[in-house]
Amino acid sequence: MMAKIVFLSAEGDAQEVEAPEGCSVLDIAHRNGIDIEGACEGQMACSTCHVIVDPAWVSKLPAPCEEEEGLLDLVKGLTQTSRLGCQLTMIEALNGLTLQLPRRKSNLIFED
Repeated sequence: MMAKIVFLSAEGDAQEVEAPEGCSVLDIAHRNGIDIEGACEGQMACSTCHVIVDPAWVSKLPAPCEEEEGLLDLVKGLTQTSRLGCQLTMIEALNGLTLQLPRRKSNLIFED
């Protein structure tokens, strides 16, 4: 059985997608047409793959590294459960992971 991730749009619309183990949330989003930019292509050099983790899932994720925390400081609309999608790797224990896409996206070059 393939694991699943539920992405919630900024407006609250849910889209459940297959989530192969070992793939990053960013890669899974891109494979499924989810609107996450990922300007640095997962190299942890930007913050455009910002997602908000449902509080029920936070304790199941590894803590962010110092570099990720530094990039999260650049995010507009930062929350206590904000993470970078490129740093979240799918494992079986995360089957059903729910992530909210933020309203505002930030990029070191431009803002929308």
